[in-house]
Amino acid sequence: MTRIKCCGMTRVEDAVLAARLGADAIGVVFTARSKRRVSLEQAAAIVHALPPFVSVVALFMDDDAALVREAIDAVRPDLLQFHGEERDDWCAQFGLRYLKAIAMGEGAAALARLREYPGAAGLLLDGHGLGEAGGSGKAFDWSLMPRDLAQPLILAGGLTAGNVGEAIRVARPWAVDVASGVESAPGIKDPRKLADFIHAVRAAA
Repeated sequence: MTRIKCCGMTRVEDAVLAARLGADAIGVVFTARSKRRVSLEQAAAIVHALPPFVSVVALFMDDDAALVREAIDAVRPDLLQFHGEERDDWCAQFGLRYLKAIAMGEGAAALARLREYPGAAGLLLDGHGLGEAGGSGKAFDWSLMPRDLAQPLILAGGLTAGNVGEAIRVARPWAVDVASGVESAPGIKDPRKLADFIHAVRAAA
């Protein structure tokens, strides 16, 4: 079964709805480079409202270690996610499992970077360009998804209810990650889009 992460949550009601619809994880973004950035207080309120057995992922992009530690203390996420040029040892220093996002905007040339994070619990392949923030709504060539890595692969970038079924059939990811594809505005989730997306993932599985 393909897992689902709904990212860029900024409101309690959106996160709770995603969980009730069947999302396996929600993401909260702390980097200042994102339109979906939340405060520590916002994130803590979201996490406190979630039902059991829904994972929380805290996202950063080339941020200070102090911010990462603050977020860990305030939010107690299950996983960290790094979207920038962070190295494997830097990501691992916080004592929590982490996901590393790989910018696939340059196509096959990006694949070499997948080998640079042996400590990652999973690798998230996103459609944005190198140095750009995630949540851009850009897709990449799903056929580039490798099959020979031991780590679980998460597919992100440009996914919607209309294309996620095909994306799953082509890429065969462990999980899919959606943000802009279920929004009415950055950080504001659309209930119908959210429900349609989760239904489409389950139907593809």
